[in-house]
Amino acid sequence: PGGRPNHYLFDLNRDWAWATQVETRQRLKIYNQWMPQIHVDFHEQGINEPYYFAPAAEPFHEVITDFQRDFQTEIGKNNAKYFDKNGWLFFTRERFDLLYPSYGDTYPLYMGAIGMTYEQGGGGIAGLGIKTDEGYVLTLVDRVAHHVTTGLATVETASNNVEKLNSEFKKFFSPKDFEYKSYVLKGSPDRLAALAQLMDRHEIKYGYANKGSVSGFSYGENKKGKMDYENALVVSTNQPKSTMIKVLFEPNADLSTPITYDITAWSLPQAYGLEAVASTSLIVANATAPKLEAMITATPNAAGYLSKWDSMEDARFLAALIKSDIKVRFTYKPLENDGKKYDRGSLVITRSDNAKMIDFDQKLTEIANKHKRSLTATMTSFATSGPDFGSGDVSMINQPKVGMLKGDGVSSLAFGATWYFFEQELNYPVLPINTDDLAGTDLHDFDVLIMPNGNYGTVLNDDLTEKIKSWIRAGGKLIAVDGAIQSLAGKDDFGIKENESNEKKKDSVVKLIPFAEREQESTKELITGSIFKTQLDNTHPLAFGYDGTYFSLKLGSDSYSFLEDGFNVGYIKNPENVAGFAGEDALKSLKNSLIFGEQRIGRGSVIYMVDDPLFRAFWQNGKLLFTNAIFFVNDNSYSF
Repeated sequence: PGGRPNHYLFDLNRDWAWATQVETRQRLKIYNQWMPQIHVDFHEQGINEPYYFAPAAEPFHEVITDFQRDFQTEIGKNNAKYFDKNGWLFFTRERFDLLYPSYGDTYPLYMGAIGMTYEQGGGGIAGLGIKTDEGYVLTLVDRVAHHVTTGLATVETASNNVEKLNSEFKKFFSPKDFEYKSYVLKGSPDRLAALAQLMDRHEIKYGYANKGSVSGFSYGENKKGKMDYENALVVSTNQPKSTMIKVLFEPNADLSTPITYDITAWSLPQAYGLEAVASTSLIVANATAPKLEAMITATPNAAGYLSKWDSMEDARFLAALIKSDIKVRFTYKPLENDGKKYDRGSLVITRSDNAKMIDFDQKLTEIANKHKRSLTATMTSFATSGPDFGSGDVSMINQPKVGMLKGDGVSSLAFGATWYFFEQELNYPVLPINTDDLAGTDLHDFDVLIMPNGNYGTVLNDDLTEKIKSWIRAGGKLIAVDGAIQSLAGKDDFGIKENESNEKKKDSVVKLIPFAEREQESTKELITGSIFKTQLDNTHPLAFGYDGTYFSLKLGSDSYSFLEDGFNVGYIKNPENVAGFAGEDALKSLKNSLIFGEQRIGRGSVIYMVDDPLFRAFWQNGKLLFTNAIFFVNDNSYSF
């Protein structure tokens, strides 16, 4: 694909805050050593647009200081002086807002700098020179001259205001009186550790609290509440990077306008699937960090071993076991063995399944210790309650062969995020299949086929659709994500259908909207990356490892009705938008809307993921859903 992606096709200019990619992680190390007072992100835009520089467009995040706003304007005026002198066109205060924290202009702003984007008309197609639609020739020499001029003019403005820049930069890191002083989070130790790792990458300080209770804004309830905790992670704002903490953890960012360049919600407690309370008081956090699991030793006489299932660390452990040819089962129902309780999805590794593996205990414990997983050895497969190990409710996990579509019709960003998930996070093999080669591909070589987000309208003709359906009937598992579902909706045998809008607009009303108000009016139908409370049926394998609530990052207003013949695993009855912007008409259309579901077709099934849980690799809480779809759902040995 064209553009600026890295190896895994990530747009690194949207990864600053999430630091999912190795390039970003290395860049952040240097950035935090340098901590510049001005940071310009030089870009290119369409050939028919001249040049853009600061000041930026609304919305500005509320934490951006008056000085940062004013100094952007000072820099812009100085840039304009040189552009006017040379007769060069430019524009300001349009399109490029300062809200989403993961850009090369916003991230520096939240770190105290004057962060700005400069955009030069051109891009990959401009070459040495190109004729624009306005009739003039834009040359590479012109483009270089424009960037050089704004770069030097920006340095000039900084030099002329060096004392003010230094004093304001220092003031930025002084104590601030934010409403919330501490963010207290509890949940799976693995998820807490993952969030702590992100804090380390941004050099944000945090601590732990052993036991207590805290009152404040409850993320789970989306209102004031109280939370009891043990071994909680606490991130407080009484530190230099308090502004960045507020931006990353705030329940809901204020918007001066809903017309934004990117998503409008990203709250880390919900992204990591943690219970959390934002407190107006500082919470003492001087406890030692929880220790990861102790070393596991083999128990040669054990009938088997059991392990929990609630995090991506567990998923990586399972993938490693499968790749090492260790047979693993999972339980469909809660069970109790030797007085210890295990929830749905827990892993069961029996000696009988692995009787032919001479070094079974040694290999298993080595993998468990490598992944810091706790294994409980049991001397019997007889359950205290729930299913015994030989029950049909304790099912064998097969070693699925996974294919994934790429190429025409597939979003390169969505493909890249899914590819990255398999290779770098789950560590499990996936084979990309070009959509141009799909007709000649023997799908029976695969157990799972993934359709990442995209527009498959010109790809899936009737013959290919029938080929995929035949493969599903024979036991294949199709995972359709986001836009891929559109190509299946309403087609024979696929039970997914679009919801009809609850309130259709009349043409006459639309025509009466003044031209100048059309952009604002269109926002009523938009959802711009918002967080919605979603109900989960966690008795279904797709939702094993979750409780009954999931906070989903919804990237658009697509709405699908409940499956009439299938399993509605994740769904919205009455839309509850907990963060980000959602237009009033879009909200109405989400009533009784499917988010995640499974439909059986013959021996196989289709898994519908209306919201992409792997979007930009930062919504950590969605990744286990995707893993469940691969390993747990559509276990043909289980009788529904």
